[in-house]
Amino acid sequence: MPMPDHASFSDATTALPAAATRRAPTPRATARRQRPGRMLAAVPATLGLVLLLAACQDKPAAKPGSGGPPPAPEVGVVTLALQDAPLQLQLPGRLSASQVADIRPQVGGLVQRRLFTEGSMVRAGQPLYQIDAAALEAERARTAAALQKAQAQRAAAATKAQRDAELLRADALSREAADASAAALQQAEADVAVARAALEAAQVQLQRARIVAPISGRIEVSTVTPGALVTAIQTQALTTIQQLDPMHVDIVQSSAEILALRRQLAGQTGSPQVQLVLEDGSVHPQTATLQTSGVTVDRGTGTVTLRAVVPNPQGTLLPGMLVQARLLAGVDRGVLLVPQQGVTRNATGDATALVVGEGDKAERRRLTVTRAVGNQWLVTAGLKPGDRLIVEGLQRARADQPVRPVPAGSAAKAGGKGPPGTAKSTPAPAPAPAPASAAPR
Repeated sequence: MPMPDHASFSDATTALPAAATRRAPTPRATARRQRPGRMLAAVPATLGLVLLLAACQDKPAAKPGSGGPPPAPEVGVVTLALQDAPLQLQLPGRLSASQVADIRPQVGGLVQRRLFTEGSMVRAGQPLYQIDAAALEAERARTAAALQKAQAQRAAAATKAQRDAELLRADALSREAADASAAALQQAEADVAVARAALEAAQVQLQRARIVAPISGRIEVSTVTPGALVTAIQTQALTTIQQLDPMHVDIVQSSAEILALRRQLAGQTGSPQVQLVLEDGSVHPQTATLQTSGVTVDRGTGTVTLRAVVPNPQGTLLPGMLVQARLLAGVDRGVLLVPQQGVTRNATGDATALVVGEGDKAERRRLTVTRAVGNQWLVTAGLKPGDRLIVEGLQRARADQPVRPVPAGSAAKAGGKGPPGTAKSTPAPAPAPAPASAAPR
């Protein structure tokens, strides 16, 4: 039997103690070393399961007929019919007082008193100013004395003429002397008439020292104060009185518009009624009456002024206010009135509208619009009675495309349910919780 080599024997003997010193691994240690690998292997499977569940829950239910054309949009329509439309013209106008009086002095002197309250209502004949009348009173007294003198001279001339006439009948006086006496009497009577007229003139001037209101109305502020010197020929008015009930409405229109208005009013009897719309949009409770029109066309502007009279018992209307005069010129029988929300303008400015045609397809029509009647357009061409005009859902309708017409007002409101055929979205459920670890550390 061969003997082992010495070197191999020594190596074996050296390795034997090292192997003997190692401890065999326990089952708990082995499990700890294998746990990270098992957990990493389980993570992809768990994530895949969560994503699969979420995808299944987020997937909407299959719609019937999916893959086909979208449903026709719902639109609100109105069926057009012939109506009666008032021929109502709205014309701009300006208010003015029916009577205006500028108060100026007719005699000169110092203003002694102001006898009215500024801005108040005054009546005709009410005293307004008192002017110093001392000089005028003296003039009246002088003319009165001159009248008395003339009357005394007439009495003497009458007595002499009567006596000379008796002497002439007795042939005691020549006819020449008698004629001279009669002429002297006539001269004395003329002098009396002149003196009486001078007295009346002096009395008128004295009365003019107290300035009175010539008309009733509202008086403006005074431009003079007591102590101011005024003259009979001054141009500045002391104040102004304006009669505000009734008021005038001056409407300026071109000659062509006046001719058209006269044609429209040709069949009417009586004075046309005018309704006034004030600057704040309110309507004056009393109606105005169109009375007169100018007879001359302004050469510079080519316009004519119409005038209407409106009662103003409450004083709400003031001179200078701008108003809109609505003139009822008659009634158009059997016309087509179209809601304004159903009429749009194209790029060229033409009026267009969408109607529901055959097969419930939208058709675009070009319209001829004459005027507005309230919130409607009077259409003379492009539409006919019985047409179904689209007034709601215009943003969804397209020309030559099918639509689903419903009566206006019953279409789906914004913020409510969506268009027909749309499914409500279901909120995605929360992801499933991650599985617990296999074992605690």
